Amino acid sequence: MAEKILSRRGDADVYAGDLAVVEVDQVMVVDSIAQSFIERMERDLGAAPKYPERVSIVVDHVAPASTVSVAQAQKEAREYAAKTGVRLFDVGRGICHQVLMEEGLAQPGWIVLGSDSHSTTYGAVAAFGSGMGATDIALAAASGKTWLRVPESVKVTLSGELRPGVSAKDVALEMIRVLGADGATYQSVEIHAGDRFTRGERMTLANLCVEAGAKAGLVVPGGDILTDYGYDVPEWVYPDAGATYVRDVELDLSALRPRMSAPSEVDNVHDVAELRGLKVDQVFIGTCTNGRIEDLHAAAEVLRGQRVSPGTRLLVIPASSRVMEQALEDGTLLTLQRAGAVLGTPGCGPCMGRHQGVLAPGEVCVSTSNRNFIGRMGDKDARIYLASPAVAAATAVMGRVALPEDLTRDLAPA
Repeated sequence: MAEKILSRRGDADVYAGDLAVVEVDQVMVVDSIAQSFIERMERDLGAAPKYPERVSIVVDHVAPASTVSVAQAQKEAREYAAKTGVRLFDVGRGICHQVLMEEGLAQPGWIVLGSDSHSTTYGAVAAFGSGMGATDIALAAASGKTWLRVPESVKVTLSGELRPGVSAKDVALEMIRVLGADGATYQSVEIHAGDRFTRGERMTLANLCVEAGAKAGLVVPGGDILTDYGYDVPEWVYPDAGATYVRDVELDLSALRPRMSAPSEVDNVHDVAELRGLKVDQVFIGTCTNGRIEDLHAAAEVLRGQRVSPGTRLLVIPASSRVMEQALEDGTLLTLQRAGAVLGTPGCGPCMGRHQGVLAPGEVCVSTSNRNFIGRMGDKDARIYLASPAVAAATAVMGRVALPEDLTRDLAPA
């Protein structure tokens, strides 16, 4: 799929290992890198975006602003957007990847570059999504093109059906465990999922691919999943029968149990049951990995009629304003609020450790995010465990690592 997309958006057929110059369909800039992007454009390149309609600035990483310097950077981003005509999604609209997906700014067969490493998320809809730094992002905005080496492809085939209580997050964590933290470095992870999973669940799968070092994560369209969302999926985007891969991995979903990534590498994955009972100070449900409506529904299902354990904090931050509106309309936020959750502004929240719930020394957090590196969410001596929304919610109620089934077991008469 990677070879096909890069061939279509370039001017020649290319294969793994080739260098390709390709048209870029969308450039995404987040607030935390906006100042550097603007500096590259104006000072270093002396250029304006060639196609303003193909550039989006999203204020999501530190939203609302936490310091005067952050506020100044966001002010400059707003002024730049007004001056150049690029799109601006301001505070409260939500996380960049979720917002671009909702706005139709990632389409099958497109190339979407973002100044955020989890831009592999766009592969959920068969777009070649990849993260780049400020300089490369600026060059793409100024010229409308980029160059890259065509990545080799790793094939991940999902077989069988998920057991009750097992989610796409568990599948993604297991995939990273099998591939390894550097097992797909500068490769395209091509996930053959059939007609399983919603668009949001596919975003979770594609999102985590970068944690194996992938340049892109592409979920093969299956059944009517994408067309039901209104996407036009061209026939050419599908991989050819007999395509060759540098590695072929098969995951049997029917054998999978809820998974959890322990500190301080994402591929340090265990059955949740192995970590059951670990005391937890904070639980965070949200991010570009698991802040969508189906994730909030999964958490609310566990939390309905329950209360967060004393001494444990539960933060819930929807991935976008649209997700928040849906959760307001169907009563999900009320369920979460009554359970004792603290609700936050749509955005990245404490995921990168800059505001809205950073961790103190020695604290333990169970998060639905995508990284558990040392210092990721605050102090370097804090510990982060990654899990699904259902496991995170059960953990919040118990005050220790738990499965949803543990709530019934612990509340049953002795």
